[in-house]
Amino acid sequence: MELPGHLAELRQQIARMERSVSRRLAAIPLGPAIDAHLPAGGLALGALHEAAGGGADSEDGAAAALFAAGVLARTEGPVIWALIRPDLFAPALDAVGLHPDRVIFAHAGTSESVLMAMEEALREPGLGGVVGEIEGRLGLTASRRLQLAAEVSGTLGIALRRSRRQDDPAFDAPSAVLTRWRITTLPSAPPLLHAPEVPGLGRARWQLELRRARGAAPRTWIVEACDAQGRLGLPADLEHGSDQVPNRRRAG
Repeated sequence: MELPGHLAELRQQIARMERSVSRRLAAIPLGPAIDAHLPAGGLALGALHEAAGGGADSEDGAAAALFAAGVLARTEGPVIWALIRPDLFAPALDAVGLHPDRVIFAHAGTSESVLMAMEEALREPGLGGVVGEIEGRLGLTASRRLQLAAEVSGTLGIALRRSRRQDDPAFDAPSAVLTRWRITTLPSAPPLLHAPEVPGLGRARWQLELRRARGAAPRTWIVEACDAQGRLGLPADLEHGSDQVPNRRRAG
């Protein structure tokens, strides 16, 4: 029996909503302990996320960029990377699995132009992700527009915050991002834990701080930096201990 027009239309709307929810729940895994803490089981696709270095831009900004690149290395399709200044080191992206051939660099020049480029790119389906380097404040209106664009296309968006201030208040301002991260470089361990006197450098370490997340409390993990496949690691000397540090600061 043929359904009445309004009922058939309602079912179509429900089907579209279910497909949209399915896209939003898809996520890039970050590691078992981190994924278990995040509602989406990882870094959700079809959403806007925010990342920044834990110190001044010149010190930890590179770690935040490599975190974003490592996540995007495990997506499929081209990546749009909108920059204020053309100072991104492409071989470093390649070292964490994001080959420069996948990346389309857009030299926008200003944060306002970066936001415009991000919104246009996030509306396009089929991209592996969109990164925008932003200085200053990312307000509610601008971040909501980016979040809505990401939801429609199912594309992963990352607002990469750049600042020369470690305590930049713009980073903690209210926004519509799904998650907000700070990445701080830590001293790497010796290459051989049983022989710390052996010269050389072990794998880089980061303090990965979840400052804000919808449906999850702030938390901090100590991880090894992204490898050649873009994956984070658990330091060997923390494998049998706790790598999770609850953050009692209220989410921003």
